[in-house]
Amino acid sequence: MFFLVRTNSKVCYPFLSSLKSTCAPLSMQSRSYCSKKLTGDGEVIVVTSGKGGVGKTTTTASLGFGLAERGYKTCVIDFDVGLRNLDIHFGMERRIIYDFVNVINGEANLHQALVKDKRNSNLLLLAASQTKDKTALTEDGVQQVLNDLRKQCDFILCDSPAGIESGAYHAMLFADKAVICTNPELSSVRDSDKMIGFISSKSQRALENREPVQQSLLITRYNPERVEKEDMLSVDDIKEMLGIPVCGVIPESQDVLLSINYGKPVVMNNSNAGMAYSDAVGRLLGEEKPLRFT
Repeated sequence: MFFLVRTNSKVCYPFLSSLKSTCAPLSMQSRSYCSKKLTGDGEVIVVTSGKGGVGKTTTTASLGFGLAERGYKTCVIDFDVGLRNLDIHFGMERRIIYDFVNVINGEANLHQALVKDKRNSNLLLLAASQTKDKTALTEDGVQQVLNDLRKQCDFILCDSPAGIESGAYHAMLFADKAVICTNPELSSVRDSDKMIGFISSKSQRALENREPVQQSLLITRYNPERVEKEDMLSVDDIKEMLGIPVCGVIPESQDVLLSINYGKPVVMNNSNAGMAYSDAVGRLLGEEKPLRFT
């Protein structure tokens, strides 16, 4: 058993005493941000996968914070009703009063439920309910919330639960773009292939015969040394199997776990994983960047 203590925006784990030197309070200095409002409605991006545990929530947190740091008004939404975790990645777990389901049910308005990040005013969080199940989500309710957010945000990132059940379905239904997270191992890639097909055939864009959802691949926990030993699939292997462009390759790193524990998206630090996520943000915005750490 272990205990988590968060004080002054810092998380401390007694069993991590050997890593004490790396545990530092989050920077809370006052900073001024200007928003870069895009032309037209905001873009909805779903972060999803077929398999659980591949880093979707970590990716949502880092992409969301990275976009906000670049001046874009960004909202991140947790679709994992009953099992929310996105709030922990931002250190906001004690600030949730109303949630996504409260808004859908008319028990709170959107303004009441949105939580603003203290480090960057461009970033908003809409948390999932901890007490309801995924049947609480409805197509009309989700669409209304997303339509309202499109009017005030440049980007809305939907953190999807794994699989193809209700939560994942509603997370991808109204998406304009999709980031498919996968680990470089066969079962994860196969499940990602299933999700690519699911989005291609079940999204609102597909149902209305509109331009398809733009899908890209983000590979997490990548280890070039294991690839060299043929213990892990290479980037080229995965691209060939899935047939969609790669927006990021995130190296395996202890910094990811530590950042979660501190309530601080890994994109905020200068680790290899943080720099890889920063590169992925740039690619989402159309920047040409070489793939590092491969």
